[in-house]
Amino acid sequence: MKLNGLLPAFCTALLATGPVIAVADSFTVKVDGLKRGQFGNEQVYGRFGCHGENVSPRISWSHVPAGTKSIVITIHDPDAPTGGLGWTHWQVANIPPSQRSIEKGASGNARVLPTGAIETLTDFGGSAYGGPCPPQGESHRYIVTASALAVASLDVKADSSPALVAYQMHGKVIGQARYVAHYHRSAE
Repeated sequence: MKLNGLLPAFCTALLATGPVIAVADSFTVKVDGLKRGQFGNEQVYGRFGCHGENVSPRISWSHVPAGTKSIVITIHDPDAPTGGLGWTHWQVANIPPSQRSIEKGASGNARVLPTGAIETLTDFGGSAYGGPCPPQGESHRYIVTASALAVASLDVKADSSPALVAYQMHGKVIGQARYVAHYHRSAE
């Protein structure tokens, strides 16, 4: 039996009768202004022996999942010497779903931070951005996560710990996007 002529016709007929599946762009997040994915001195912490300017970076995201009612942005260092717990450098909750970025220098500036957004505690002990500052001679990863939530706000305050924010997010995340930035602290 000769199938050469029938196979293309069969495939065309099958495609014509099957459902059309649209593929949406993926939810993405990025840190703007980095050189080759590396934090610069402007974003680096200004204590613990580090001499950076500690300016929060501009973080932007796109293709937010349908049904998103708020967004949480987190910067976490999984390589911090904390017995496997890592270190939370920044967390901003209750960002409106229409927002597409947090501007550079927004930490600690209510006029620049998205309306309704709240900075929660970091592992530095304050409710503000704390930049990279790994031990001397080490390179660390800084995972920037945008979490799209199915709720308009979390029941958190400025003094809420990273663990409490994560607990409040549990079961409410409908999508996440991650960007991994790096920083190497030279031996002095």
